[in-house]
Amino acid sequence: MSEYWTNLTEEDSERTSLITPSRGDSSFVFGTLGGRRRMMDPSRARIDSVGVDDEEGVSPASSAAPALVHAEHSSRGTLKYRGGAVAYNGTDIVGLSEHDDSYADDAAPPIFSKYGDFHTIDWQRDLARDRLRHKYILGHKKEFPFGTIYGMWDAGSGWICVLMVGLAAGAVAGIIDIGARWMSDLKDGVCADRFWLDREHCCWSANDSVYKDADCSAWTSWPEMLQYYDKNFFYYTLEVFFYCGWSVLMAALTVTLVKVFAPYACGSGIPEIKCILSGFVIRGYLGKWTFIIKSVGLILASASGLNLGKEGPMVHLACCIGNIFSYLFPKYGLNEAKKREILSASAAAGVSVAFGAPIGGVMFSLEEASYYFPLKTMWRSFFCALIAGIILRIMNPFGSDQTSLFHVDYSMKWTFIELISFAGLGLFGGIIGSVRDYRIRFYMGEYKVVSFPKIE
Repeated sequence: MSEYWTNLTEEDSERTSLITPSRGDSSFVFGTLGGRRRMMDPSRARIDSVGVDDEEGVSPASSAAPALVHAEHSSRGTLKYRGGAVAYNGTDIVGLSEHDDSYADDAAPPIFSKYGDFHTIDWQRDLARDRLRHKYILGHKKEFPFGTIYGMWDAGSGWICVLMVGLAAGAVAGIIDIGARWMSDLKDGVCADRFWLDREHCCWSANDSVYKDADCSAWTSWPEMLQYYDKNFFYYTLEVFFYCGWSVLMAALTVTLVKVFAPYACGSGIPEIKCILSGFVIRGYLGKWTFIIKSVGLILASASGLNLGKEGPMVHLACCIGNIFSYLFPKYGLNEAKKREILSASAAAGVSVAFGAPIGGVMFSLEEASYYFPLKTMWRSFFCALIAGIILRIMNPFGSDQTSLFHVDYSMKWTFIELISFAGLGLFGGIIGSVRDYRIRFYMGEYKVVSFPKIE
């Protein structure tokens, strides 16, 4: 069994590494039978940096095509290259024998790439590495029982991961909704007998038949907690003082937590999530500290009365959950391109728990957020969003058997004759949209941008 090693300096490693993105130099090293060739064009280097020789329709490497498929970091700080036809050894390119080809097929699966902060992933390279990993698993699938079990685990790991993400996203959304309601009512008072209940549930427990908010003896205001019961000017001044004091305290605590522990927890997070799903790497943005601080901060910020919502942050939190759980499965955690499949499903789950719309979450992830969205990801996204919505419905955080805070209850059912008007609205919208698209194409074809692009 032959192996080919090359000792590279740190400077050469940055220029030629297939493991990390190139920094400062856009040149790449390619293996050909004739010798060593460097590509200085960054646009071409990104496309040509990976040559794959597997059974998914990619032609085998020849004397005119690069065949470097895989690079590994060894324990001695060197790089080892393996490919189906050629290998790089020191300063020369040498051909592999048939024995070496069999070694390349039977060797351990590739070590996955790790990108630096604020870098863009190489989609072709990572997907090629995943194909090599999948090919390795198929080659050992007949090794009963461990090969068979590992193959089945690898095949179902995607569904297991999105199931875990859906369960966790629904539970976290329910906890945030319950916590925000309790903290919001805390500004007015507290349930004397059961302090963990918000005002509505406290008064429900005190009234067996009818909920009476105005006459609820179980709920105690803050002036009453201070043994002041006369409802005069001083009583209402105390209420305003406690209300404003709790609001300022919650807002200040939110700002302090975000600034000190997790600066990435600020904002809605949706623009950054779109960048990450497009292939950009932001280390720590989907980490554990960001998840914890944003969960607590979202409860405090919503309860403080700030003019903000939880829809955008819920997408960020769901993606944090997806990123954390993806590391339980090396297939996704160590491959940035495959990890985006889990993050796309997580974004769908975030919209599902925020609006109570699983299908809307899938459409959001497909149309707005994701860059790489294969068909299998669509089904997994729907499954993840559906599980998250079911868990939120079971938790029933609003006490109304609804997954959203605001909903409409219709006292009358629609009749069959109303379908005519519904169909008319759909037909009218389709016609208007078609005419608009046609006029845009006609205008762009007739009037070209010539001299003044901003005006034209």
